[in-house]
Formats: sequence, structure tokens, C-alpha cells
Amino acid sequence: MLKGRHLIEPGDFTLEELEGLFSLAERIEGDESYLRDSCRGRLLATLFFEPSTRTRLSFEAAMLRLGGSCLGFAEPGSSSAAKGESLADTIRTVSCYADAIVMRNPKEGAALLASRFSAVPVINAGDGGHHHPTQTLTDLLTIRRLRGGLGNLTIGFCGDLKFGRTVHSLAKTLARYTEVREIFISPPELKVPGYIRGGLEKGMIPCREAERLEDVIGDLDVLYMTRVQRERFFNEEDYIRLKDFYILTREKMENARPDLIVLHPLPRVNEIALEVDSDPRAAYFKQAKYGMYVRMALLASILGAVSC
Repeated sequence: MLKGRHLIEPGDFTLEELEGLFSLAERIEGDESYLRDSCRGRLLATLFFEPSTRTRLSFEAAMLRLGGSCLGFAEPGSSSAAKGESLADTIRTVSCYADAIVMRNPKEGAALLASRFSAVPVINAGDGGHHHPTQTLTDLLTIRRLRGGLGNLTIGFCGDLKFGRTVHSLAKTLARYTEVREIFISPPELKVPGYIRGGLEKGMIPCREAERLEDVIGDLDVLYMTRVQRERFFNEEDYIRLKDFYILTREKMENARPDLIVLHPLPRVNEIALEVDSDPRAAYFKQAKYGMYVRMALLASILGAVSC
């Protein structure tokens, strides 16, 4: 049962619980009227201390489709955080008004801190470069729907692997499935953190690093592209030097498998050329739609509208 539970990182749920969520999301996908009005009278607070398009809007769309309502803010300047209010006090206050809280914050560990002061479930919508568990749910559901399962695959993570919280969450979670192989493609300055790589190796997950996408794209079942995140850099010169290090083009796709799946958590800048959008292997906009379904399943479960 997920009722009343926090979601701070993907490891908070067992594989059995994840499978239940995915099955529920697939049922919603097949019948969008299923669970309609199941959360009527419930209120979701969306607290976004960092910009967001897909995560915030998909959560709000999910809650509205379930019959509930939303309140919150899309940037901290419109909240009392601009006056110096502590996160703990903000959470204590908001949990007086809402039945669940979805929060994005630039500081690692902010979601865990919030959960300790909240009277209602807290869902982490991204805490700095740490975790983004509901994006991981989105990614896993997309792979499951397009490949028929989550085991026996080779996935390549390409781009900003140092600061990419979506990469960190997905890499760790996929390691819980069988016969998963991971390839980390990045410049040396943006390598995956040692604690991520070390955790995978400790769990006997085959993984390796590469600098050239061209060298490994033919080995991949899934290619997970990411943008170089300007907001994570302290030095503008470093960002400019690295931002175009990888650009996926039609020419590079010619060397990929015919059943490759190309994912991207979005937003993209120019790391995937527009010409790739028409390739049937490009699944990143399907991925965005699956994000709404899995968040509907998550909210309905956490709020006790359904058991999965």
C-alpha cells in the first residue's frame, strides 16, 4: 500500500510496488475515464523553487484529471521564501492546507528535509543534482511500454552525467532489474559521480564509460540523451565550451539499431537535432505523455483513491 507514503527517491518503493504503479498507469492509458473524480475534494500543493514545464504541468493535469484541485507557486519569488522563510516553516504551513505536496528545490536533500516537517505525503520533483524519482517512473514506464519489459537491455546515458539527477535516479533504479548494462557517455568534466558508478559496480552491474557517442550507439537498446545544464555551472566559459559536446543527428542515428528507443527528460536545447523528431525511434514526446499517466497512478495511490 502506498497510501500516505512519501516519495523522495525511487528506492523508497519496492519493485513489486513499482510494477503495481506501472500496471495502474497502463490501465489509465487504456481508459482515461478510469479513476476520474476519484480524488474529488483532495488538494495538491505544487511548490516549485526551480523552473519546470513538464513536471509541474503533468502533476497538475494528473490531479485535475483525477477530479482534485491544485494550489502552489511556480517560482520562489511569489512565496514567503523571498522574505527569508525557512523551508521547514513553508512545509509546516502548506501541509495545513493540502493533502499532498509536490516539491522541486535546487538544494540536494531538500525533499527529505521537507518530509520530516510535513503532515502530508511529500513527492520529490527534483532536489538539485540528487534525485528526480517521478521522472524515473516516467522513464521506466516508457521503456516498459515500448520494449515490453525492463530487463535485458543496454542503456546509454549521454551528456551531463555529473549534475543530471534524472540520470542518477534512473541508473540506480534500472540496476535493480536483471541483465541491465549501462554505458555512460560524457566528456571528462561531466562524468557520472563516483558514488553512482561505485554503487553499480558493487551490485555487479556491467557498466563502462565512453567519450564518443558514435563508438557505442550501435550497442544500445535505449539512448538517454540529456542537456548540459547551464544552471548547474559556476563558470559560464565552461558551460559554453561543453554545451554542444553531443548533438544527436540523423547521420548518427544511421548507425543505431532499428529498434533503438531515444529518450530525453526534456527540455532539450540542441543536443537532439530537430530532424531526429520524425524518426520512429524518437520517443521523448511519448515519454512526456506517459509521465502524466504514471503521476495519475502515483497520486491516486498515495491519496488512497486506489490500491495498487
